[in-house]
Amino acid sequence: MKNRILGSALIIAGTAIGAGMLAMPLTSAGMGFGATIFLLVVLWGLLTYTGLLFMEVYQTAPRIDAGVASLAEQYFGAIGRIVTTLSLLILLYALLAAYITGGGSLLAGILPDIHLGGVLITKHIAILLFTLILGSFVIFGIRGVDGLTRLLFLGKIIAFVILLAMMLPHAKVENLLILPTDHYLILSAVPIFFTAFGFHVIMASINTYLQADIRKIRKAVIIGALIPLVAYSLWQLATHSVLSQQTFMAILQKNPSPDGLVQATTQITESTVLGGIMRIFASLALITSFLGVAMGIFEGVGDLLKRFKLPANRKSLAPLTFIPPLIFALFYPEGFAAALAYAGLLFAFYGVILPVGLVWKARQQHPNLPYRVAGGNIALAITFLAGILIILIPFLIKWGVLPKIIFTG
Repeated sequence: MKNRILGSALIIAGTAIGAGMLAMPLTSAGMGFGATIFLLVVLWGLLTYTGLLFMEVYQTAPRIDAGVASLAEQYFGAIGRIVTTLSLLILLYALLAAYITGGGSLLAGILPDIHLGGVLITKHIAILLFTLILGSFVIFGIRGVDGLTRLLFLGKIIAFVILLAMMLPHAKVENLLILPTDHYLILSAVPIFFTAFGFHVIMASINTYLQADIRKIRKAVIIGALIPLVAYSLWQLATHSVLSQQTFMAILQKNPSPDGLVQATTQITESTVLGGIMRIFASLALITSFLGVAMGIFEGVGDLLKRFKLPANRKSLAPLTFIPPLIFALFYPEGFAAALAYAGLLFAFYGVILPVGLVWKARQQHPNLPYRVAGGNIALAITFLAGILIILIPFLIKWGVLPKIIFTG
């Protein structure tokens, strides 16, 4: 079981740490290192807290393998299930389609050109292979994901340590002391950084895997959420200390993408190896996020089928999990790219507002639960207001109340 705690923590961390981590310094370019770390710590505290709230409410679940949508129906009726299911599946299908597209592109780069009827289909074949190979681990179950995640996480740690070792010798302390160009950028960046701790979609799987043992789930959540915080902080330290704010802003004007960041750091460190290591890290991060998101869909769809007493075995869950995002990744990637723009809003509901609402109701109906997250009703109220604020921020940016974040993807 100790191994399961570690495995669960790594699955949580692997789901949170995606390929977008490489782009985080660009998002925080105008904020400076100090404000960026402050924001990361605040969001880590918020989302660790709401992860523990899910754990608290799972004490009242009707069965050990109940999904979050079942809990929503338990406390808010059919409307609760419908809203929760829709928000979860739209969010996860959009993310999975994006990961499949990204993973397919990476795999296509190492495959020979494949033509069918004079049409180049290499990327389509790569997308299918990427999904088939990695999806088999999800279909096998959380034990398969656990084993693969441990291996990939080891690779990520090695790549990350090499990155830090190559970059930190070029660090300049004065770069870390730069103040934000606009203090309101901290608020504008919240919805983007917020999703960087998005492990909540797999809480149902973690609850089942750890057999609803509150003590073990608590350890897994805290350790699993702490790993991304440490990784993000070290990465921001390395990039912000090596690249001045002026360099960051120049990157945003010329090439506001992870590739632009790779090119700039390669020039400063004078190492062509650095770019390759960054791409390896991004690939491994993309795969671990793919596994976590796919597992979230697998559990969410399974919970829905059980609700209507339909077969919820691997034969029925596999096509429902992978075919919808595959179709969009192959034929209509821009459709889900548009849906991704709302990922932060959906996650604000699912990862903050929903667990607060569930725990509020659970505490009223079950006043003597064995475990309660610290903070009481005051913490719940503050968290709820934070969730509302996160949902409002994109609209405040659109209305010109808050400054725009130049890099958003």
